[in-house]
Amino acid sequence: MTHSPPDSAPHSAPASGGDWLSAACGQTDPAVLVTVAMVEGSGPRAAGAAMLFTADGQFDTIGGGHLELKAGEIARRLLAAGAGEESARQGAMQGTMHSARLQRFALGPTLGQCCGGVTFLCFELLDAAALAQLRQLQAWRLDGRDGWRLIALDAHRPAQLIDGSDAAWRDMPAAADCRLINATDGRRWLATPFFSESRHLVLFGAGHVGAALVRALAPLPCRVTWVDERAELFPPDLPPNVAIETSRDPLQVATEAPPDALFLVMTHSHALDQQLTDAILRRKELAWFGLIGSKTKRMLFEHRLAARGIDAARLARMTCPIGLPGIGGKEPAVIAASVCAQLLQVWQTPPARTCAGTPADQVSRETRNEMNNTAGEPLPAEIMNTMAG
Repeated sequence: MTHSPPDSAPHSAPASGGDWLSAACGQTDPAVLVTVAMVEGSGPRAAGAAMLFTADGQFDTIGGGHLELKAGEIARRLLAAGAGEESARQGAMQGTMHSARLQRFALGPTLGQCCGGVTFLCFELLDAAALAQLRQLQAWRLDGRDGWRLIALDAHRPAQLIDGSDAAWRDMPAAADCRLINATDGRRWLATPFFSESRHLVLFGAGHVGAALVRALAPLPCRVTWVDERAELFPPDLPPNVAIETSRDPLQVATEAPPDALFLVMTHSHALDQQLTDAILRRKELAWFGLIGSKTKRMLFEHRLAARGIDAARLARMTCPIGLPGIGGKEPAVIAASVCAQLLQVWQTPPARTCAGTPADQVSRETRNEMNNTAGEPLPAEIMNTMAG
């Protein structure tokens, strides 16, 4: 059975750090989402980076420095104003406080940062409805579904979600990048993609090193399937990006894992390690495979697996020992840090993500006008026309 952390109910979040979307899922009070909408020249973070400000703290980062300091000051002023609106029940649009605005920051002349470029930030005051929408996005992400979020910058209008089940998906931009859309009527929209994480690690073994590795991977952009038949070893609190597998045979998990999965084997049994190594090396698709152990263990496994018919070229695909060269500590946390850095190197150039839709110029105006979002409201015609043009 595969288990994932619950994501539907709000929960208490730490005061700082962490993934902003996961933090937003735990909020019940108003919050401000700050998103890098566009960067001209050099900037501390690329378009799409975001951070969340709440009454208790902040989550994630848009790059630090003076830019983030100023963004925090603005966000807290918006929070204070939003709290006043809520108490007076005078929201910006029929009882809702949701609103968004765009602000330009010249990093060099205005903020004294050496980046020297220009960053445009979107400040979005999130009410209960917007927070519920972000929980929906998190559910999509955990379920492996891709989506877009459209934010109106010049009108008090709720953000809209689009996923592959919507007809409008076909007219979304082909490249999966956060972008500003200048609509035909002069209004502006921010289109932000939320794609399920394609970087997937299948980790066998819930011992000390496995647990340290899961903790180290928790804030990183990846998904982890953590496999061990000893269910009692798993901690009660799992990071949002981790799903545990306890009921299936580990060899079945190795055989049936997705084509782009990476594998790490570090179980309590050398016999099981060898069986898993055999199964993984016999897969048709093998992106990367690491096995914990010494050079002696590698030589022993190579000798045994060669006798079982695995050729030298396939054996060379096995990474053992694991971790970066020059880091020799055997403490679980040290091994985890070294292996995390190694995995990031492997993931450094992920495959390009694109929408699977029809190019906009191949969709008729009549079809675009009929497109609906998940809330049943038609997407603004000015957006559809812009995407088509």
